[in-house]
Amino acid sequence: MKTTTIVRLAATLFASAAYATGAASPLVSAKWVAENSCKPGVRVIDVRSPVGGGGDVYTYLNGHVPCAVYSNYKKAGWRVKKDGVVGMLPPTPKLEELISKLGIGNNDHVVIYVAGNNALDMGSATRVFWTFKVLGDNNVSIMNGGYLAYAKQKLPIKRGKYSRKPAQFTAHFQPQYLATEKNVETALHEQGVTLVDNRPSAMYLGVVKPGMDKRSGTLPGAKNMPQGWITVNNGGTFRSPTQLRELYKAAGIPVSGKQITFCNTGHWASLGWFASSQLLGNKDVKLYDGSIAQWSRNPKLPMETKIKLSGS
Repeated sequence: MKTTTIVRLAATLFASAAYATGAASPLVSAKWVAENSCKPGVRVIDVRSPVGGGGDVYTYLNGHVPCAVYSNYKKAGWRVKKDGVVGMLPPTPKLEELISKLGIGNNDHVVIYVAGNNALDMGSATRVFWTFKVLGDNNVSIMNGGYLAYAKQKLPIKRGKYSRKPAQFTAHFQPQYLATEKNVETALHEQGVTLVDNRPSAMYLGVVKPGMDKRSGTLPGAKNMPQGWITVNNGGTFRSPTQLRELYKAAGIPVSGKQITFCNTGHWASLGWFASSQLLGNKDVKLYDGSIAQWSRNPKLPMETKIKLSGS
């Protein structure tokens, strides 16, 4: 057997073992990505949203990680509108089709990256990461710091489009990561479930009401862990577990036990879910997909406004 064939076979077997055991680290460095992006069994996805008027792939075409395929976070189909609520998890068959067309199979190690400008931006990576977890894929990572960290280190880049042949990705749905409206209703009356609002404090307090929400405020009894706390200086690099534990303690949020994260549409909440479940090791965390955009549509469901302004 040729040496190259042996190397490829070993890489494939390693990827298969990692998938089966959930061995992939949730975060990988830009240097690691540069060294591994084109190796067999590694599939890098660039999910940056376009900047400027140059078209959907303008940013990607002007420079990306070698062998990375492009999939627009906002337009490719990672999230859909359901019953008037934006940003919801698509049906499983649609996601299987989307992932398969990117050339990703069940045994591949998936690495996701975004621009890395701020926590809001990194939420695109954590939301896609969470989606893979919901679909049963444990062999998935995020490039810490995003493309900004990669470019700052002057690591190799490629221009133009890179594509792979379609593969076959089959989901194995994992409901333990997903909280529904009914789950949250139950949690309000259940001891030991911490509700975590990952929106900015002004939204949590009820001072600011985003357009997608029908009412201001938060879920009754929820604690606030603003999205900007989860990354260093609200940038593209995640805080260390030690710093996160300090911040969770300051916010009055336990780092173990049942927890449901939420925001407006499940984007910022994916940052909170990622920090709790992947960086702090709490395996009993769910993300409320519909979040306040869904919850606030039903006037019978309770909300708490901590600061109620006159005339509002």
